[in-house]
Amino acid sequence: MTINLKTLEKLRLLINEETEYRSGPKLVAFFNSLGFNDSYGKGFPSRKDFTDDKLNRLNGTADLDKAIKSLFAPVNFISRYSELDQFISQFNEYLAFDGWQVIRDKTQIKFKKAGEIDFEKTEQNTELKEDEFLNREFEEVKIELIGLDGTITEILNLRFEEIKKCLSSNAPLSVIFMCGSTLEGILLGIAMKRPREFNTTNSSPKNQEGKVKPLHEWTLNNLINTAYELRLIKEDVKKFSHSLRDFRNYIHPFQQLSSRFNPDKHTAKISWQVLKTAIYQLGK
Repeated sequence: MTINLKTLEKLRLLINEETEYRSGPKLVAFFNSLGFNDSYGKGFPSRKDFTDDKLNRLNGTADLDKAIKSLFAPVNFISRYSELDQFISQFNEYLAFDGWQVIRDKTQIKFKKAGEIDFEKTEQNTELKEDEFLNREFEEVKIELIGLDGTITEILNLRFEEIKKCLSSNAPLSVIFMCGSTLEGILLGIAMKRPREFNTTNSSPKNQEGKVKPLHEWTLNNLINTAYELRLIKEDVKKFSHSLRDFRNYIHPFQQLSSRFNPDKHTAKISWQVLKTAIYQLGK
């Protein structure tokens, strides 16, 4: 199988951190199982460069098929099959441009030729799901129900009220910053009360030595993925949290420029709904 650069990039993200965080030694083991003979040690390149190099070498060979099958092997997703199907669905959006599709047939991963892409239908389905998420109402959204310490709860409540003012003032960038920092504060507070659970998940971020990073070094994305793995939040929060990821980076105007990130009122509404939904689910 031969795939394009965009598909290779998505495959690298799935291997390196999206399906699980793979440290340098784990990446070496993953690719050695496909016929390579590398070792991890001094002078090891970045995880990104290492995986890109291996995938470029595999591209166009039968071993690329083996890599994809190994990545999505259902045995690695026991009691997480719905999450596996979501990963496969995301990858298929890219793989369709190469004329292929990944299929999970119970415990087997197979490939088949992809049909013509129906862009209009895809966009309609995405909009429908997004509309359903945005229109969801909650009986009670209270930070107090999460059970954090009183002082931090008071601060988070003040931010909650400030977000409402930013929404009514049509200040989308401010909404995203506030929603992101508030959600990060909530999840970090929970992680600090339950460090053992957070530190022993597949999603917990690791350093170059493969050790779990201290909680204060975790990104919002790390906290969201781990909370999802622990079933503290549901798939909808994880799915629509893209507008909050790496929100700190956009505080710097040049980073915003290079990323071409231009939030609008719609993005702000999604961010606000992600925060409310997360608080509701965590409170439950």
